[in-house]
Amino acid sequence: MKKLFFSCLLVISTLGWSQNNALFDQGKAHYKNAKYQDAITTWTKILDHGEHAPELYFNLGNAHYKLNKVGPSIYYYEKALQLAPNDGDIKNNLAFAENARIDAIEPLPKTVFSKWYQSVAGVFTYDGWAKLGVMGAILFMLLFLLYWFSMQERKKRLFFSMSLISMFLMVIAVVMAFQTYQDAVRDRPAIIFAESTDVKNEPKMGGEVAFVLHEGTKVQILLEEENWIRIQLANGKDGWIPLSDVKEL
Repeated sequence: MKKLFFSCLLVISTLGWSQNNALFDQGKAHYKNAKYQDAITTWTKILDHGEHAPELYFNLGNAHYKLNKVGPSIYYYEKALQLAPNDGDIKNNLAFAENARIDAIEPLPKTVFSKWYQSVAGVFTYDGWAKLGVMGAILFMLLFLLYWFSMQERKKRLFFSMSLISMFLMVIAVVMAFQTYQDAVRDRPAIIFAESTDVKNEPKMGGEVAFVLHEGTKVQILLEEENWIRIQLANGKDGWIPLSDVKEL
């Protein structure tokens, strides 16, 4: 029965993969024939099947860009970049799409500590830091046991010093794991999809308008309240906009 189950599962997976490949090629054919909306419709079916790939998002971004849809094109380039953060073509096309935005947001200058933290935190994901912390704990225990059972004074000093270093590295890794996890939880980027949206000081239609944002601008979601979200820009400005005006990455 197990063999039959896995055989059926393999057949279903193969059929799904073949269907998605056919849809992807069909979308490429539409794109080459300048039928960009047809290409988008076809490629979106692959997303509906639960398939996600940087090439798929990249092509969706290209098709929307050809239709002068700034918001969706930036959104899909950003989605592609999440899956392939070092891809030069994605970065290049994203830069072109961002140049078409109306809003020019200058990010706040970063402190030396902030730059240092981001460079260190970016070395691993929170999973990677957690694994490093576990490895550090194991190494500390091994070195401490070697120190404890060593008979030579010179070796005892060496193992003791190395165990202290491994303990220090373990603590750093655990702290970074917790901190990067919190950063990942708080990180909720989104793209403005509305042609323009009034950013208000409070979450209600009658609220005072603080400033206006336009399609394609990237924001961070801070809070949600019914059909409103509080967003923040890279320059530190924040306010409330309707949830329907953005699409979260």
